[in-house]
Amino acid sequence: MTAYSLSKSRFFEGVWEGVIAGDADDSPAPKVDVRVHDKTIPDVALEPLPDPASWLLKVPVPANFLADGVHTFMISETSLGQALGDFSIIAGDAAGEDIRAELSLLRAELDMLKRSFRRHCRETA
Repeated sequence: MTAYSLSKSRFFEGVWEGVIAGDADDSPAPKVDVRVHDKTIPDVALEPLPDPASWLLKVPVPANFLADGVHTFMISETSLGQALGDFSIIAGDAAGEDIRAELSLLRAELDMLKRSFRRHCRETA
């Protein structure tokens, strides 16, 4: 079983970028899922890098999430159910309220745990 790690590269022109690295040179490409408000983000791209077991992750931020409030994007590896990381977009009145960003992150993590638990129950039933 391979473990993956994620490190942020940049956020540029509406696209969040990060590097995913596997724990072994022969690690298979991860299956990545990005969600915000429990909705899957479309058009997420994963490109191999020259380094073995490394991929460039590109997450386009949909325009509808560039609005007032806190929008936390949860990035996970679906085949292992492994949380890789997250990032938040905070705009408008919520920009001054950091606690809302933390609460949004907790909600997103809870949603991910619920999905994993339900999948586990289905697979072991």
